[in-house]
Amino acid sequence: MKFRAASDQAVLVYLGDEIGLAAHERVLKLLQSLEKKPPKWLRNVQPAYCSLLVTFDACHVEHEEVEAALREYGTRSEKMRATKRKTVEIPVCYDEEFAPDLREVAAVHGMAPERVVQLHCSPMYHAYFLGFAPGFAYLGDLPDELATPRRELPRRQVAAGSVGIAGRQTAVYPFATPGGWRLLGRTPLRMFRAGRKPGPLISIGDAVQFHPISRDEYFKLEQS
Repeated sequence: MKFRAASDQAVLVYLGDEIGLAAHERVLKLLQSLEKKPPKWLRNVQPAYCSLLVTFDACHVEHEEVEAALREYGTRSEKMRATKRKTVEIPVCYDEEFAPDLREVAAVHGMAPERVVQLHCSPMYHAYFLGFAPGFAYLGDLPDELATPRRELPRRQVAAGSVGIAGRQTAVYPFATPGGWRLLGRTPLRMFRAGRKPGPLISIGDAVQFHPISRDEYFKLEQS
């Protein structure tokens, strides 16, 4: 574990140097340990790929005390069992109507659009964390053959349900928002519902599998 002060009331805890399941499993275990028995000074915990941002009550505790306590939590969390993962199946229509960047991504990598779809659906993705918008899950890891940088000029509006890629990540836009990810398709599923518990369809640590559907199937599921 490595620590870096993020502010007078926050500390970043690093549990690995490389993005991957091993480091993220340590993040999840420490998060679970803190949620199970939170210290009185804890205000918020924000997980990421290899780290946790821990916010604390600076009126009652100092950085050094927080770091010492987190080391104890980290030691206990190492003995915990691996987090049970829920598998989320996401149907995606890769029809050109919903995939404005599919042909461009295919051309960049010198492959047919059908191969792009095949590669995108091949992994079992891992939900590293949620951010940007409610229900927006950062999923990895995209196959190396499909790794593509973000668009140089972001779109002013991306439709809800759009499935995009950026670098070695993929994600589903839960709402219509601006965005710069390369769009390969769209899902009819609602990624976030305020009345649903939990609200996000995907939670941190979940396993996510995409599978292709036809245009007709998309509209049937959208109306169901």
